[in-house]
Amino acid sequence: MRTIVIIGLGQLGRVFAGGLLRTGYPIVPVNRHDDMLHIAAAYPQPLCVLIAVAEADLHAVLAALPATWRDRVALIQNELLPRDWESHQIRNPTVAAVWFEKKKGAESKPLIPTPVYGPQAQLICAALSAIDIPARSVDRAEQLLYELVRKNVYILTSNIAGIKTGGNVGALWAHHRTLASAVAQEVMDIQDWLTAHKHDRAKLLDGMLEAFEADPQHACCGRSAPDRLKRNLGFANQAGLAVPKLREIAAEVFS
Repeated sequence: MRTIVIIGLGQLGRVFAGGLLRTGYPIVPVNRHDDMLHIAAAYPQPLCVLIAVAEADLHAVLAALPATWRDRVALIQNELLPRDWESHQIRNPTVAAVWFEKKKGAESKPLIPTPVYGPQAQLICAALSAIDIPARSVDRAEQLLYELVRKNVYILTSNIAGIKTGGNVGALWAHHRTLASAVAQEVMDIQDWLTAHKHDRAKLLDGMLEAFEADPQHACCGRSAPDRLKRNLGFANQAGLAVPKLREIAAEVFS
């Protein structure tokens, strides 16, 4: 049986490794300081190369990816969009919009089924299902784009609004809906610019609320929230977008 290469064995990488092992695939791990070219020489044609590094490390990994692995990539990062892989000439990757949380010392916690698109979508879905994490394949690139933007709207709205409110997503929507809605609209302005596509905002908001309702106790604001705000303000500046609510929150955070 052909091997699966996994680059990055953090919390999510280990979850996927467990599912793939459960379905019978041998795993070749690649850790932070390993020589990818040396490993690729030994395993030039794996079935899939799952890149499970944090989003901050993704572009460096894609830039250094061995040529023999570039047509078999799978991606699972947050804040992921087609421009991220297209800028590295990665074509037709398998992509999952991950909707489960894995904290150190705790079991994986699914919110809603994880959608997966691409050549190895069935493989990834089977691996997740083998460890009781719901997943589903999507058939069209347009569906994938919606799912990625939907996840981004969820993460960015809850994180950025949560900088101001704290608490959980249930309380955010119940008690701070005006703030959350304003942040969501500005996040969608940025997503439209990043994807060069005008998205259905009502559908995206419904998708965000489905995830809110699936786990209303989910904390709004993690450690990465200020970095997410700063990064998206950078995009807004490039695009010439006003985003007044994001700027108001940033003035409070970074003053």
